[in-house]
Amino acid sequence: MELDLLEASLVPEHARHVKAEAREFAQEHIAPNAEAYYDSGDYPWEVLEAGMDAGLVAADVPEAYGGRDWDLYQILAAAEEFYRADAGIGLTLQLASFGAEMTAEYGTEAQKAEYLAPVGRNEQITGLAVSEPETGSDLAGMTTSAEKQGDEWVLNGEKYWVGNGVEADWVTLYAKTGDDPDNRYGNYSMFIVPTDAPGYEAEHIPEKMGMRASKQAHIVLDDCRIPETNLLGEEGAGFYMLAEFFNHGRIVVGGQGLGIAAAAVEEAWEFVHGRNAFGKQINEFQAVQHTLADMRLTFEQARSLNWRAAEKVVENEKAGLWASMAKVASTEAAVDCSERGMQLHGGRSIFTDRRIARTYRDARIPVIYEGANEIQRNLIYSQS
Repeated sequence: MELDLLEASLVPEHARHVKAEAREFAQEHIAPNAEAYYDSGDYPWEVLEAGMDAGLVAADVPEAYGGRDWDLYQILAAAEEFYRADAGIGLTLQLASFGAEMTAEYGTEAQKAEYLAPVGRNEQITGLAVSEPETGSDLAGMTTSAEKQGDEWVLNGEKYWVGNGVEADWVTLYAKTGDDPDNRYGNYSMFIVPTDAPGYEAEHIPEKMGMRASKQAHIVLDDCRIPETNLLGEEGAGFYMLAEFFNHGRIVVGGQGLGIAAAAVEEAWEFVHGRNAFGKQINEFQAVQHTLADMRLTFEQARSLNWRAAEKVVENEKAGLWASMAKVASTEAAVDCSERGMQLHGGRSIFTDRRIARTYRDARIPVIYEGANEIQRNLIYSQS
C-alpha cells in the first residue's frame, strides 16, 4: 500500500506540482541513500547538491533573490515527501534556508543582497540559532547577549541545537538586547551572524539516535563582533518576529511528522502482507488488521488537521492556535504509527537496518523541536 499524499481535497492545486517534484526527487535521491547516511552519520552533501540542482533547496526564498517563492502550502507539500523517504536527509534539505525567511521579511535591501540572495542562488546555506544549553522553549529566558559598542554589536553566550551551525555560511541569531523586567518579551533582537565572524566557534553535537544525516551544533560566542548593520528588523522585536516565524515552522514540522508517519504505515503494511505465522499470513489476523486500521485513522486525522491549520495560518486566523494543534497532532501521529509498526514487526523491528526502526528513532525528535509538545499544549489552551 502507498498512501495518497496528493489528495486533491487537501493539497491546493498550486502545491501539487511541487509535491510531485519532491516525490520524484525523494524516490531517486533520498530513499536509496537513507540507510547509508543513517549508518555513517555523515552530512549528505551529495544529496543536498542534487536538491539544489533540482530547484528544491531554498525554494522558499523570493524569486527576486534566486528562490522560487514557495508559500507555506508548497513547503508543507515538499516536507511530507522528503520525510517520507528519510527524516535526516529531509531535515538537511529544509534547513539549508532555515531562518532566511526572516531576512526576506524584515531585512534591508542591503542585507537581502548580501545574505539572502546567495542562499536563494544555492551558493550559501544558513541556520537559525535560538535555543541554549540550559534553556529550551522559553524564548523570554534566553541569556545570550548582544551589546552595542560603537558601530558593532558584541555577542556573548552559547547556542545549542543549531542546524548547520558548523556548515552554514551565516546564521540568524536570537539574543538579549534589553533588561526591562516590565517588558519581558521586548528584550530580544535578531541578528545576522556570519560563521566566520571573530569570536564565533561551533562544534557538532555528539551523535543523535535519529535523523543522523542532519547535523546540529553547539555554538560559543566569545566577544563575537558583527557590524551594527547586521541587526535584523527593529531592536527589541526579536520575540515577536520568532513567534510569527514559528507559526509557519510548526505547520512544516507537522508535515515532517506526517512524512514519518506515512513511512511507518507503508512499511508495516508491506511487512504483514509478506510474512506468515501460525499457518496464516500475518495480515489475516483481526488484531493486526485493527492495528493497521488504527494507524491509518491516526495518520489521516492528523493530516486533515495539518492542512486545515496551514490554511488558518496563511489567512492569519488564530494562527498560533492552529499551528500548535497541527504540530502536536502530526508529530505524535509519527510516534504512534512508528510504535505500532514496531510492534507488528516483532523482534525484527530492533534491527538498525530496518526502515521501521529508523522511523521509530526519527519520530521521537520532532515532538521536541520547534517548541516541545508540552509547550504547544499550553499554547493551545491559552489561545482557545
